[in-house]
Amino acid sequence: MNNRRNWLKQISLGAVGLGFYPFETFANTPVEDSVFEYSDQSPILLLSNENPYGPSPLARTAMAKNINSSNRYGWELSSDLISLLAKKNNVLDANILLGAGSTEILDLVLQYTALSKGNFILAETTYNYWTFPSEKLGLKKITVPLTPDKKHDLTAMLAAIDSDTKMIYICNPNNPTGTICDREKLVSFIKEASKKAIVFVDEAYIDFTKEQSLSELVIENKNLIITKTFSKMYGLAGARVGYAVAASGTIEQLSMLKSSPNLSVSVLSTVAAIASLNDEKFIKEVYSLNEEAKKYTIEQLTRLNLTCIASHSNFIYFSLENYKKDYFKQLEEHNIMGTKIYEENGKWTRITIGTMKEMHQFIEAVK
Repeated sequence: MNNRRNWLKQISLGAVGLGFYPFETFANTPVEDSVFEYSDQSPILLLSNENPYGPSPLARTAMAKNINSSNRYGWELSSDLISLLAKKNNVLDANILLGAGSTEILDLVLQYTALSKGNFILAETTYNYWTFPSEKLGLKKITVPLTPDKKHDLTAMLAAIDSDTKMIYICNPNNPTGTICDREKLVSFIKEASKKAIVFVDEAYIDFTKEQSLSELVIENKNLIITKTFSKMYGLAGARVGYAVAASGTIEQLSMLKSSPNLSVSVLSTVAAIASLNDEKFIKEVYSLNEEAKKYTIEQLTRLNLTCIASHSNFIYFSLENYKKDYFKQLEEHNIMGTKIYEENGKWTRITIGTMKEMHQFIEAVK
């Protein structure tokens, strides 16, 4: 077994790959220089909250150097990634479950919730695409309006819990509003709500804040599940790497709903995730560039008399109520792909924060 493990490490990490190749060689690559080059005819993609700078230089190198390992299953690599994630989140390996993006984790928790019929609670408006199969699974969806300043109304959500409630979902920071829950209030909410149901916290955008993850709380709270993703800050949306952090017993129960736990993430995606966790320079640069472009965009939208919500993410939620032109036509004419109206009352929409160049083009389009 040890020989097989060493052999797998060699073909997966490689003598000149992740295991021994000096990370510093690639960490010096400027983030702006690593942006994928589009043609002049390519649309500017500001709709899906993707990282416009692509994967980190280390992740790119790891994938390129390990392409020939794609003919092998990644059991050992998955274990290595799980251990790194456990260390990052101050939990044990038994508290981590990998998924093909956090989408798979979201789907899995929905299936897990549906094992005992009832209802689940989430905000209106929040990230809800994963909830579409809920009725087919026999679950009733209960929505609780956001507060006037577009934050989760934790008091109202707590009051909405009844004897049939099986799960409460909190997206923090929230998508599409970009708002974040006060940590003390959220911890207090989790303590009370988890006495009656599972509390499922989606931290897809937590890396764009200075907030501490709630992941450590799963050690003491068996009814808390945290989901995280490499799709946003780490620029691996297309690689599909996500994970759940939960009590070991909950991880075991979730794993039983998968035919091959921790094997839905490909070898290349796994080595990319491992490399990304080691590229602190890239993360710091992306954070800084995102903050700079976000500040500029909010300032410019405010000058256009458009109300913006303070953002703790890589997107901005703003109102088109005072906008006199056809916003979506303006985007189309300037080859920019935005998203939709999320709330008719106030005409609230969202725009992803791209590079500074892209945000200059976006502002010129809507002027």
